[in-house]
Formats: sequence, C-alpha cells, structure tokens
Amino acid sequence: MLVQCTKKLFDELKIKPIAATNEESLFSWHANIITVNRRKTVVLVNDSNRYIIVLHGMKAKDFKNFNELIIHSIRETLLAECIQAEIVEQFIQHSPELIYAKTRDRTTVARMNKACETVYFYADELQSDTINQSRINRKVGTYLVSDDSHGFMYPYESLYKDLAVFANTAIIACQAVELKIMLSLSNHRVWRHVIVPWHITFHELHKVLQISFNWKDYHLHDFFIFDGDEPILNLVCSEDAFEYPNTVPMKLETGSKLSDYIPKYSRIKYNYDFGDDWQHYIEVLNMVENYQYNYPICIGGEGNAPPEDVGGEGGYDKFLAVIADPKHPEHADMVKWAAMQWYQDFDVTLVNRRLKDSLRQ
Repeated sequence: MLVQCTKKLFDELKIKPIAATNEESLFSWHANIITVNRRKTVVLVNDSNRYIIVLHGMKAKDFKNFNELIIHSIRETLLAECIQAEIVEQFIQHSPELIYAKTRDRTTVARMNKACETVYFYADELQSDTINQSRINRKVGTYLVSDDSHGFMYPYESLYKDLAVFANTAIIACQAVELKIMLSLSNHRVWRHVIVPWHITFHELHKVLQISFNWKDYHLHDFFIFDGDEPILNLVCSEDAFEYPNTVPMKLETGSKLSDYIPKYSRIKYNYDFGDDWQHYIEVLNMVENYQYNYPICIGGEGNAPPEDVGGEGGYDKFLAVIADPKHPEHADMVKWAAMQWYQDFDVTLVNRRLKDSLRQ
C-alpha cells in the first residue's frame, strides 16, 4: 500500500519518503498527524473512496510499529463493517508492503485536511484505551464529501462499491441474532421483532431499541441478563449506577457485546426511564448465519410505544383517552404535546430507515 504523508508525519516517523510511485487508488492513502485531546492522532484517507482510518493516542514506541498498526486498524475496521473476512485478507494481501511517499497534490491534501476537521468534531468520542478507532472510522464514513464529478458521496458506500468490484462478489456477511422484544404493559400489546448483527455492543442494542419503540433517549437505561428465571448480570449505562448497588453483579455496558452472552443466555430485560419504568423483555429466537446486512432491521411489530414522560402506564391510558376525545377540555393541548413528543403510529418502513445508520451514530 502507498501511504503519502505530510512532512509533519515524516518527521514523527523519522523516515525519508521514496520517489513518487503509481499505485491503484484503492490501495493508496494520504496521511497526516494532528493532536486531539492532547494525544497524537494519525488520520489516513483512502484516495479512491475517502474512507477514513484513525489511529489515536500514538506514542514514540507506536511509530516504530506503524506498519503493523495501520494494517491492524484497516483489518479491524473492515471486519467491523461486516466485510467478509476472506475479502478483508484479499484486500490486505493484494498490496501488503507499505511504501511511504510525499503527498501528491493540493486537492488531495485539502481533502485530507477536511477529514482531519471531521475527526476533531468527534474528539470527545475517541477512545483513550485503544489506538484503533473502528467505531469512529465507521461513524465519520457517513459524512458527505465531494467527488470528482462535482457531486457528493458517502465514503462508506464508496468503500463498499470499491470492494465489491475488487472481490467481484457480495462483500457483506456476518452472524446475526433474531430478537423479539415485548414492552410490558397491562392494557396494551406492544412488541417488535428485529434482527441485529451478533457482534454489536449492548449500548448499540440500546440504540436499536430506542428507534424501534420510538423512544428519544432522554433517560437512563440498563439491561439484566437472565439464566432461566434468575438475573445473573446487570449491565448499566453510567458509572453513577454503581452508587446504587443491588444483589445482582453490575458491569458497564460499554464494550459488552451480545456475542459475549447470546446464545448461552436467551432472556434479557431492558429497562428504560426509571421514573416511568418501561420494562422490555427480550427473547432470543434464532441465530442467523450469513446475514447479508451490517445493520439491524425490524421485520415486524405491533402497537405504539407510549410517548416520553407520559407518566407510566397510568399516564399513557389517560393520554390515549384524552387524544381520542375531541370534546375533552385537554384534547387540543394533549394533541399538541403529543406532536412535540413525536408520538406516531408504528411504521416499520420508517423504523428501518432510521435503523440503517443507527450503528454509525
């Protein structure tokens, strides 16, 4: 692979550039080094599709292993995109030697600088405990960039097209899990049926559930993992939760993947908004091999979830009665409030439109 570096990065690497060389644009990158959160951060931008790879928290010893870090980050990021493992290895082995040259022209440098600005925007989300930033790499790939035809493109979509041409086959496949989620209500039947990639974290599952039930993520949440009828683990969303211990072992949900617990455990409870106390029971239905998407889909559902801050199930019953009665003195205000809460009928098409990019947000 050809890596075309700024002078600042060459100074850090303590190497000299070779003479300009030709390389297929898919295997050619431009690279710069910036400081984010007081840490040295390398930003690589693919010349063909503008996809970004970020190496954050680089130290002197890491620059000595720069080749290995680049290859590792590319591999892990493509796998996180659910690119088939054999295609990832084909991509890497097609041009395994890293060659370092000077940046090519002003246009490409300008594009690289724009990529660095995008990385700065996500400074607060960069992980300090790992150099590879696969999650951020996937996230910044959703930013529209200009293309050579004076139009616009999403880097991640362009990456998929490039890899499909390179491999001459379908490139995405992963294991997934089929879930049925029932919102626990006495007087209403509300459920969703979703398929999600097996490797996602519980925090990402939280995002899927928020979209599926039209919640707005205004409140805290947690998960309980069950072995039969007994909860064995409480996954929490905040360090503050540890100030209120219970009899079940607690762990932060960050970094905990579905694959760590499913399919060994097939029953999970998701609690959202500890005031209104919305409890969702998740049943693992099936494991799905060779799932053809790298994002969740909703394949069914029934009923509308209550609006945020409605006051629990009792408040929801009152809410429904008021909006159904045009003569009720609170009807107009309640309808207006419902619109402010984005309360709407369950629409699987709309849900899937939002789910498509949910894991990149």
